[in-house]
Order: sequence, then C-alpha cells, then structure tokens
Amino acid sequence: MGNKLFDNNSLSRLIAEQITEEIITGKLQPGDKLIETNYAEEFGTSRAPIREAFYLLTIDGLVERIPRKGSVVKGYSAQDKIDLLEIRMFLETLALDRITKVGASESILQTMEELQAKMENENENPMEYTKLNQKFHMAIIEMSNSEIIRMMYARLGLPLTSLQRITFEGKANRKKSLQEHRQILDFIHRGEFEKAKSILIENHQNLLKPALDA
Repeated sequence: MGNKLFDNNSLSRLIAEQITEEIITGKLQPGDKLIETNYAEEFGTSRAPIREAFYLLTIDGLVERIPRKGSVVKGYSAQDKIDLLEIRMFLETLALDRITKVGASESILQTMEELQAKMENENENPMEYTKLNQKFHMAIIEMSNSEIIRMMYARLGLPLTSLQRITFEGKANRKKSLQEHRQILDFIHRGEFEKAKSILIENHQNLLKPALDA
C-alpha cells in the first residue's frame, strides 16, 4: 500500500510538471480547461493522480477550480500582474539591502556569472532564456541569506515565470535584459548596491508593459 501511494504521488508530480511546462510555454492558455480523462489516458492511469496534480497546480497558482466548469488555467488581471511584478521588485531590492549588510557571496556571484553566460548563449531561445533569468534573480535572493525573503519569493516562482516568458518573446527585450544583468553583476562585484538596485527597478519596469499588454 505504501509503495502504491508513493508511486501515485510521484506520478502526480510528473503530471503537474508537464502541465506546468505547457502553461509556461504558452501551449495552454488562460481559461483553457484541463480534462481529467485526457491526462488519465495519456499517462495510462486512474483519475486520482490527475486530480492530485491539478491540486498541486492550484497551490502553485497556475490553475483554479471554477464551479460547474472544473479546473482551468488561471488568468491574471492587469492588477494581478502589477501586484506580482511589484512584489518581485520589493523582495529583490530588499534582498540587496540585506546583501549590503552581510556582504556579497563570491560563490553565488560565480553562479550568476555562469548563468549570465548561459543566457547569452540561449538568447535566441525565449523559454530557456526565461528559465535562466529566473535562476539569476533567485541567486540575488539566495545571497541575501534570508530564509523569509527566499520563501516569499519562491511563492511567486511559476506565475512570475509565465509573465516573464511573454516579455522575453521579444528579441529587443532579451537584449535589454542581458545588458541590465551585466550591469547588476558589475555593480554587486564592486559593492555598489544602490546602483544595482536602480538597475533592478529599471528591469522591473521593462517587464511590466509587455506583461500588461498580453
């Protein structure tokens, strides 16, 4: 019985990961209904792991359950998008304030340099660029050495990635983003955290308009 439960939990996570990828890449759009029988047939399973997967996606903020309609891909209003991006900006600038006090981590800076290089290599691939960008910003959060900031930022993760993917479909936006990330890295290396913060705020503003227009 225990092994069966473990298998179902693992399968539910696998299904949730696949649907997450479909939402973030835009294959599934806001308002699209998730059909239990379709996924049960695709994965060769009963509906129980499918329902659990939908529940996990609801917790992550990617899916919502609507009475008499079932589970659908969650849509975000203009105000929802503004709130997500402003909370992101607040947490990242707060993280930089903490880094001012605790000092920059050389190992995390090295990780950010590696992510920057990968972002330059993936500049023609919007989805991969989006994922690397999210890791870059998460590194700033990790460098704050604050578990509270990290936990709060993690809650933004998947909805925020979905919004950023829309922005990074534009090549000019990716080019601008690369320039901003290089500046952020250089300023953190030099201990000029206020300047790094100003670039982060500019980066936030560049995300906002494309996300609102989508």
